[in-house]
Amino acid sequence: MFLEWFRADVLTAETGRRFGIQQANHSVSAKGVLRGIHYADVPPGQAKLVYCPSGAVLDVVVDLRCGSPTFGRSDSIVLRAEEHKVIFVSEGLGHGFCALDDDSSVVYLVSAVYNPQTERTVNPLDPQLALPWPTGLGNLVLSAKDRDAPTLAEAQSVGMLPDYGECAAFYRRLGSST
Repeated sequence: MFLEWFRADVLTAETGRRFGIQQANHSVSAKGVLRGIHYADVPPGQAKLVYCPSGAVLDVVVDLRCGSPTFGRSDSIVLRAEEHKVIFVSEGLGHGFCALDDDSSVVYLVSAVYNPQTERTVNPLDPQLALPWPTGLGNLVLSAKDRDAPTLAEAQSVGMLPDYGECAAFYRRLGSST
């Protein structure tokens, strides 16, 4: 098999902006492992191009940008290795996934290197978010970081969430440099 799963020119045409890859990550999870909801302060933010080369995951994106017309809403997609789908997650959006099969791999290219000072997490089990995590997998397995993360309301009340206007200005700057 040969698969061209990333092309900068195609992504630029689809998003209207430049995506400079600064780091590549590969995660392998057992069935029922839930990772996220992760995001980074904007700026600098961290956009992600996400692909599942083996197994299957339920991938979830949440709008965490305060002031956005879609603030707090989410969208999800099942990424299966045999379907070769790729998603783009822009800066200011939260991202997480749950492995649906054992040994599910997620590979993601990111626009900024990992910086623990700017990385943030919102609790993926926050009832306010009502994310569509799968049932029937038994108890979902979360890291302590994700399990102990603040809810959306808590993160908002302490000013941890990105601002929609600042994100929009950041996106315009990225688009003007293509």
